[in-house]
Amino acid sequence: MSLTLRQVRYFVATAEIGQISQAAIHLNISQSAVTTAIKELEAMLAVQLFVRSAQGMNLTDAGRHFLNRAYVILRSVEDALNSPLPDYRASGVLHLAASYTVIGYFLPHHLQRLEHWHPDVTIELHEQERQAIEQGLLEGRFDMAVVLTANLTHPDIVSQTLFNSERRLWLPAHHPLCERTSISLADVAQEPFILLTVDEAEQSAMRYWEQAGQQPNVRVRTSSVEAVRSMVANGSGVAILSDLVHRPWSLEGKRIETLSLSDAVTPMSVGLAWHRERAFTPAMQALRAYFHDAFLAPQQLSARR
Repeated sequence: MSLTLRQVRYFVATAEIGQISQAAIHLNISQSAVTTAIKELEAMLAVQLFVRSAQGMNLTDAGRHFLNRAYVILRSVEDALNSPLPDYRASGVLHLAASYTVIGYFLPHHLQRLEHWHPDVTIELHEQERQAIEQGLLEGRFDMAVVLTANLTHPDIVSQTLFNSERRLWLPAHHPLCERTSISLADVAQEPFILLTVDEAEQSAMRYWEQAGQQPNVRVRTSSVEAVRSMVANGSGVAILSDLVHRPWSLEGKRIETLSLSDAVTPMSVGLAWHRERAFTPAMQALRAYFHDAFLAPQQLSARR
């Protein structure tokens, strides 16, 4: 077995955060994937990297030593990726549309990296709702979009999903449901529910509630993720939202716990969209290639292994 970049990244995230569950949320992957990567590393190195306890994951002396090496590996990879290829320099203006959730919780980091890799590409960013994004793509006002792909409806809009972000139950610390080994939507239906409405979140939620034959006990509807976060942390209700928008603390500094549900809850899918008849410009090609290398190439490499 050879060392993989995936193992190193998962190890570093766990070491920095101190909990496998929170590292998985940060990485937008499953807890089992993080656990497996750490076990593979420990078997390969023939040392124990963590001491596992109810409070989390604590590095051993060997783990701390390997963490320093892991940082060197990731810095080397980052340096290599941030070195633009000399034979290709895209240029032009790219009119990019994105929804509220994508702009607020996903795009900023990637826009900065794109600016570094492709300084001659100017990205004009437009925040719009899904219907306006589809219309803009159809009319040619937007070149591409970064959207929640499951919400798209027009047959002439092509999409490419980059990743899926699991939707989990959000609870205040010490909530009685935190002690349960399995939680269903029927259990959640007994609790006051804080329902997010932005980016068609209410429609997405009602689809999986209806599939389970249940109805949420909605206490508040709000378009603000921060309002949901604060209300859950303060004990006003529970919510089901994706890992992409999760943060473990509210603005008041109160902790928010997350738990997976036993019922099927569709994940939030984030990806690219464009008009199927749109000819790709060099700027569009650069954007698509960047996101392919950042998200799809690692998945394809992992699948081949």
